[in-house]
Amino acid sequence: MSAFKAFKAQAPVSWSPNLYITLVRGMPGTRRLHRRTLEALRLRKCNRTVMQCNTPSLRGMLQQVKRLVVVETEEMYKARKENLAKHQALRPPLVVNHLPASANESS
Repeated sequence: MSAFKAFKAQAPVSWSPNLYITLVRGMPGTRRLHRRTLEALRLRKCNRTVMQCNTPSLRGMLQQVKRLVVVETEEMYKARKENLAKHQALRPPLVVNHLPASANESS
C-alpha cells in the first residue's frame, strides 16, 4: 500500500471540519444528475479544487459523484501542495561557457 493511501486510511473524512474536493474526471458523458451535483459543489472544470464545510448533506453529494472527484482533508491537501511546491522550486541556473578553452586561459 502506498504512503498516501496509508495516510488516507488513518485520517477519517468524517472527523475533518473542512473537505477539499477536486474534480479529476470530466463532466461530458456523465448523467445529468451528476452534472447538477457537481455544479452545486462549484466544480465546473477538471482539476479544480474547492473547500466545503463537512456536513452530512455534502457527504451525500460526494457519495453520489465519488467516481468523479477526490476528497481530501485539510492536512492531506496542505501536504500535497507542499510537496508540489518543493517539486517546482527554482533550481540554480546552469551556466554554460561557450568560449574555447584557450580563450579562457588568456583572459
